[in-house]
Amino acid sequence: MPFSANAGEDVTASIASPMLWGISIAVLIGLLVVDFIITRKPHEVSMREAIGWSVFYLTLPLLFALWLWPAFGAGEAVDFLTGFVVEKSLSVDNLFVFMLILAGFAVPVAVRQRVLLFGIVGAIVLRGIFIALGAAMLKAGTWAFLLFGLVLLLSALKLLRDVMSGSDEETDVSEMRSVKMLRRIMPVSKEYQGTRILTRENGRRALTPLAVVIFAVFATDIVFAVDSVPAVYGITADPYLVFTTNAFALLGLRALYFVLHSALAKLRYLNHGLALILAFIGAKLVLHWAHTVWPSVPDVPTTLSLGFIVVVLAAVVVTSLHANKRDERKAVRSGS
Repeated sequence: MPFSANAGEDVTASIASPMLWGISIAVLIGLLVVDFIITRKPHEVSMREAIGWSVFYLTLPLLFALWLWPAFGAGEAVDFLTGFVVEKSLSVDNLFVFMLILAGFAVPVAVRQRVLLFGIVGAIVLRGIFIALGAAMLKAGTWAFLLFGLVLLLSALKLLRDVMSGSDEETDVSEMRSVKMLRRIMPVSKEYQGTRILTRENGRRALTPLAVVIFAVFATDIVFAVDSVPAVYGITADPYLVFTTNAFALLGLRALYFVLHSALAKLRYLNHGLALILAFIGAKLVLHWAHTVWPSVPDVPTTLSLGFIVVVLAAVVVTSLHANKRDERKAVRSGS
């Protein structure tokens, strides 16, 4: 739903009825239950399985957008697709951090998808809470657009600073405050025990390393929610569309991890692109706030946002592949 600049108008009015909300949440829970059943027995995920589920979870939002178009209008469908592209891009950054955590704790390959699934559930719950808080803030006044915009601009600056300094590649998950805190509260066993979270060691209850990994993933979910929810509110203020874009973007992460596990490392300029996207949406939110105060200030249309995001992501892929090939040629020449 396009933003409204009219004073007193509820910019968070939703296209969804209570019944549609209920159906959507029920479908979401059903998909998560299926995922938990699939991951109940630890097994190494084959590329064929990962690609199959990835295609399924990429098809769902496209079908949802095709349903939105005749049901609620082209504007809502475009808002949803733009928000989905933004959230999917940010969720790929989540995968980078998940890769660091899984590697840092030496998580067995057979149980990695269970860890990812817990992380997805945690992210959906946290983002649901942040979406509700964001809607409440927007109801209180259009100043929330300014606040969200400043948050995204600061996030973009921090992300770019981390990329330039290389600190984003030096994360030591064992030094995370949340992990240290958990280890002070309860003892942790030395060995993984399948998908078990609790065990008994020396006659007393203890956490398995898997519990520590899941807790670390939950902690990072909070950080990502701070960026992702304001980002999609920069596309649409409809809480239903904000929620569905987040849900669809997160649902396929488990399978996408195994598809992109090796490819992610090759996208060396991904965080540069994400910083640009966050900065663009942050500026868009600030301009929208200014538009509500001074109508002469231009408002950035969603179609322009979608075009900018697609161009940035395409540039990330092209420049990353070019840089990788350049380094490979240098390595060949130096070796010869």
